[in-house]
Amino acid sequence: MSVLGTVTRRIGHHRWFGAVVRLLVPLDRAIGRLTRGRVVALGLLPSLVITTTGRRSGQPRSNPLLYVPDGDAYVVIGSNWGQQHQPAWALNLRAQPLAEVTLGGRRFPVRADLATGTERERLWDLLVAEWPAYRTYVRRAGGREIWIFRLAPTGRGDRGGPPPAD
Repeated sequence: MSVLGTVTRRIGHHRWFGAVVRLLVPLDRAIGRLTRGRVVALGLLPSLVITTTGRRSGQPRSNPLLYVPDGDAYVVIGSNWGQQHQPAWALNLRAQPLAEVTLGGRRFPVRADLATGTERERLWDLLVAEWPAYRTYVRRAGGREIWIFRLAPTGRGDRGGPPPAD
């Protein structure tokens, strides 16, 4: 891991960090589009771009997210930086679990399954190992259940299928 990635993990607990990074999301989306998904989160953390279908608009909505691999799938969390409301992309997945992921320059379809019970606990441990600040976000969320999704590829996609999960 890079020095900058290590520093990012350390400062991720601070409230100001979430506020600043939320302001940078539009820039991160633009960089992701320009690099065709090869650079997301400035390359500091394992990240993908998820494209959901807007639950009200029906339009595609793309968001960069940190992920952890889980077998042939990818795990993401609706932490919303510890805000007290669910992120729009997570609400979209609950309404329509079929989505698209861009990762490493490859785009492919996925199905999102909401993790519950012991599966949720197992995936939580994977996520916290990658981004310890998730523990802080749970406290900030004020009792809101933070959803964890397992994104399982459903087909080969437009660029030869998903890259192998690490």
